[in-house]
Amino acid sequence: MAGVEGLLRELAPQVLGYLARRHGQFDLCEDAVQEALLAAATQWPVDGVPGNPRGWLITVASRRLTDQFRSESARRRREDTAAAMAGPEELVAPGADTDGPPEDDDTLTLLFLCCHPAVTPASQVALTLRAVGGLTTAEIARAFMVPEATMAPRISRAKKSIKAAGSRFVMPPEEERADRLRVVLQVLYLIFNEGYTASSGEALQRVELTTEAIRLGRMLHSALPDDGEAAGLLALMLLTDSRRTARATADGGLVPIDEQDRTLWDRGQITEGAELILTTLAQGEAGPYQLQAAIAAVHAEAPSADETDWPQILALYLLLEKLAPNPMVTLNRAIALAQVDGPQAGLDLLATLDEDKNLTETHRLDAVRAHLYERAGELAKAHEHYLAAARRTTSLPEQRYLTEKAAAIAG
Repeated sequence: MAGVEGLLRELAPQVLGYLARRHGQFDLCEDAVQEALLAAATQWPVDGVPGNPRGWLITVASRRLTDQFRSESARRRREDTAAAMAGPEELVAPGADTDGPPEDDDTLTLLFLCCHPAVTPASQVALTLRAVGGLTTAEIARAFMVPEATMAPRISRAKKSIKAAGSRFVMPPEEERADRLRVVLQVLYLIFNEGYTASSGEALQRVELTTEAIRLGRMLHSALPDDGEAAGLLALMLLTDSRRTARATADGGLVPIDEQDRTLWDRGQITEGAELILTTLAQGEAGPYQLQAAIAAVHAEAPSADETDWPQILALYLLLEKLAPNPMVTLNRAIALAQVDGPQAGLDLLATLDEDKNLTETHRLDAVRAHLYERAGELAKAHEHYLAAARRTTSLPEQRYLTEKAAAIAG
C-alpha cells in the first residue's frame, strides 16, 4: 500500500498538469484528479497497478471531467459554450495507453500556480500539498490539526481565488518569475518546518510533511538546476532532516542537538546536502537558503557538539542577518554568539528582541533566554523562563521538555 501511495503522489501533479493545460479549468480538473486518485487508491491494491498508471489516471480523471462538462451543459444548456471551451477532441477521454509526450510534465507550472499571490500563505501550503503533493484533504487537515470541514473550504477558496484572478495554466511571465519563485521556495520551507517541528499536538515531527517537502524540493531543483536558492533549500532540508531519528526519544520526547546520538544521523543525506551546498556556493553570490544550508552543514559535519565550529556559524549568521534581517535569525545568532563569547553576550543580544511581537508572543525567546541563563548559572531566572516558554508553546513534546528542564533546576 505504501508503494501505491508513493506512486500516486508522484503521478498526481503530472496528471493534473496534463488536464489543466488541455482544459484550462484548474478547479474542475483538480476535483477530477482527486476522484481518480481515490479510485486508484481503492482499486490498485486489490487489482494491481496497471501497466501504464499515468495513462490510467488520465483516463479516469478525463472521464470524470467530461461528465462534469456534460452535466453542466445539460443543466444549463450550454453545450456550445462547453464545446468552445474545450474543443470536441477534448471531450473524449484518452486511452489508457496514452501517456502524453515526455515534455508534457507540467508539475513546475502547477507548483507556481498553487503559489499564486492571490492566495493566502496558509492556503498556498494547503493547495500545494493537495494539487502537487497528492495528499487528500483529510490528510492535510490531520497534518495541520484542523477538522476536514475547516480545511476543505480553505482549499476551495484558494482555487476560487486563482480563478478570479484570471490565471491561466502557464508559467508566470519572466518579469514575475523571480518573485513567484520566492513564494514557491517559502511554501516548501513552511511545509518542511511544520513537519520537522509540528506547531501543535502530541507529535514532535510529521514525517509525511518533511518527506513531501523534500520530494517537491528535488523536483524544483531538477527543473531549475541553475537556481542557487532552489539548490540551497533542498540542501537545507536534507541536512536538517538527517537528524530526524536522533532528535526524539522512543516515547516521542525532544532531544536537543547537543545531546543527540550522532551515529543515528543519516550520513547519506548529510553527504548529499553538503555536496549540493558546496557546489552551489561556488557558483555565485549566496542567498538566504544557501546560507542556512551552510550553517546546517557545519552542524552536520561536526563529530560532536563540543567540536562544532561556532565561530564559523556565527559568521554565517552575521551574513544572513545582513542579507535577510529577521528576528529568528537574530535569535539564532544570539545562541551562536553565546557559544563564542559567553552566555551574557547572547543575553544582551536577546534584549534587542524584547519589543518584537513576532517573538514575544511565542515560546522561542523565553526558551533561548532560559537556556542562556542556565549556562550563566542564574538558575532562578532560567527556571522562570523555562516555565514561561512551556506555557506558550502548543507543541506537547516541547512543553514536556521545557517543564522537565524547569523541574531539574528548581532545587
